Amino acid sequence: MALTAGLGLGAAVAGPANAVDPQHHRPNPTGCQISANGSDFRHVIYLQFDNVHFTRDNPNVPSDLEQMPNLQNFLQNNGTLSGNHHTPLIAHTGNDILTSLTGLYGDRHGQAVSNSYRYYNPDGTTNSAGSFAYWTDGVADSSVPSPADTTPTMVGPDGKIAPAPWAAYTKAGCDFGAVSAANTVLENTNVDINKVFGATSPEAAEAKADPARAQADYVGLGIHCAQHSAVCAKGTTSPDLLPDEPGGYNGYQALFGGKAVNPAIAGAATVNSTDGKPITDPKGNPGFPGFDAMTANNSLGYVAQMQEAGVPVTYAYISDAHDQHGANSGAYGPGEAGYVQQLKSYDNAFGTFFDRLQKDNITPANTLFVVTSDENDHFVGGKPTPANCDGVTVPCSYAQIGEVNANSRGLLATQQGVTTPYQVHSDSAPNFYLNGQPGPNDPKTRSFEQAWSKVTAVNPISGKTDTISQYLADPAEMKILHMVTGDPLRTPTFTSFANPDYYVTAGAADCSKSCVYLGPAYAWNHGDFSTDINTTWLGLVGPGVKKLGHTDAVWSDHTDIRPTMLAMLGLHDSYTHDGRVLTEFLDHRALPRTLARETAAYQRLATSFKQLNAGVGQFAGATLTAATTGIASNTPGDAQYLASTKKLTALGTQRDQLAKKIAGLLDKAAFGKGRIDSDQARDLAAQADRLIQQAKHLAG
Repeated sequence: MALTAGLGLGAAVAGPANAVDPQHHRPNPTGCQISANGSDFRHVIYLQFDNVHFTRDNPNVPSDLEQMPNLQNFLQNNGTLSGNHHTPLIAHTGNDILTSLTGLYGDRHGQAVSNSYRYYNPDGTTNSAGSFAYWTDGVADSSVPSPADTTPTMVGPDGKIAPAPWAAYTKAGCDFGAVSAANTVLENTNVDINKVFGATSPEAAEAKADPARAQADYVGLGIHCAQHSAVCAKGTTSPDLLPDEPGGYNGYQALFGGKAVNPAIAGAATVNSTDGKPITDPKGNPGFPGFDAMTANNSLGYVAQMQEAGVPVTYAYISDAHDQHGANSGAYGPGEAGYVQQLKSYDNAFGTFFDRLQKDNITPANTLFVVTSDENDHFVGGKPTPANCDGVTVPCSYAQIGEVNANSRGLLATQQGVTTPYQVHSDSAPNFYLNGQPGPNDPKTRSFEQAWSKVTAVNPISGKTDTISQYLADPAEMKILHMVTGDPLRTPTFTSFANPDYYVTAGAADCSKSCVYLGPAYAWNHGDFSTDINTTWLGLVGPGVKKLGHTDAVWSDHTDIRPTMLAMLGLHDSYTHDGRVLTEFLDHRALPRTLARETAAYQRLATSFKQLNAGVGQFAGATLTAATTGIASNTPGDAQYLASTKKLTALGTQRDQLAKKIAGLLDKAAFGKGRIDSDQARDLAAQADRLIQQAKHLAG
């Protein structure tokens, strides 16, 4: 069955990063130039949750946002809260956040397969590397002294480091505060500290002697400084090196870690959470408490402190509320007492946060607030008891909870007799890397794909026999889905999008120990091509944002956040975005002049563009369905697969050419470098719609 309706609804280069339109740009007394188009912006606050839901996972249990009325009401009463927002593929924390920060899909920022990925060695084997690494790092694999793959973690299509998201702000004179925001801060105590401070530095020595203290001191927090920053002058700065940044990035500094950041923003070794407690790690070390501990009270405490200290732009990550944080382990189900308690603590943190900002005169009248979630994870568990529990007044409990772990190696060997050597990036959307990096037409690859498409499992929750793999993508389809990066060594042999109940690993090549079992430590799956995972939400508040409350009228995805923000702020990136400005959510006066004159044409073209180019749009859904049928086929001479791949490759090439042209026009119109007339928009949109229809026809 084609999945074309569930997620989809019916190259030019922008100007320099510090370009300013003198007719529309209002100076900020701090020197931070972020007021444009008649709006008076003094602050930017960007918050991205890990797996916080706008919709309900259990119809009786209020959703995550419903249980955080301080946040939900703030967004709905002061701006726009869209419930028709979407992820890229694969839908993981790393890819989703990096796509949101850059406005680029994973093929252009390098982390389409995350939160880790595999890369090929010269001998045909693969190693695993982490997606979470500092922006300028190479392949982050601490298991070897020097990875054979020498490309950057954040590799662009040209093999260089993708442009960094803070550069547009710092070039405009704005300090950029990063609170646990992916790859804009140091992420670990080995690769990152050596990269930024040097392998023989005191920081590296501390990391070797006391990794926990080094994490508190140097990881997870940062300020990328504008030149002549008064805030950064109060701390110990380090060079902020971006060797591949378009237009250069010389002379900039940064504060890395709590040891440098805290004195600059608080004049002390510690910063307090929103509930007034010093933020420390589990051992009591002041500074970063760990990514899992960046709960709302801690993250928002740092955001407020940075803003009050004079850092006008702050980006922050907030960890999930559905796992048992701290000393406990395991996951909660919707409505369980611990889950409800954590959401209440998040709600309290937001209440305190907004009250504090109000006293600081950081309000919707002068601040751009952007709030979203990386993805909507799929809950894996049985039915709750009692059946009518709502979580808030009647707690829920679950006899069965936990993702269904599936040992692919054991299942392939016992069910299909396949023992081909391979490794897998374990996931609900597992990426298979066959040893030797065989091509897509290699008989070894084809027989493996065909076998995997047939593997089944008895679901321990439902008792039903499931075919584990729901969709298959080989390199031709992965390219369409924006999953093929500028590093050919990290391209999987193929990707499987599994039944979202399943988490696929590669264990022993037998099932003497069960190959299918519940893993209660985790109960929230993501990565898949699945409506409940790929549909998330976006909130916008600030000068020029319409007060639409909750709306599902506009289809958007994470690539649209960056261009929307920059167009409102009068800033520019050095590249063309994969997204579009969400003009439907903005007052006419808040738009750049060119865009304001041609809003109808822009919106017509942008709507078709999203369904053509988005990783979970209509074109992607149709081609993934067609690719799955072709890859699973087994016909004489492999005729069906070869014919399907040929058609998909041709469609993908046409899509890429048209999408590049449209993206360039949209970016030029958004950033004052060109215009779109109605006839041109109608013609290009019609071309996009025809390609989408061709893909649907191929999908059957």
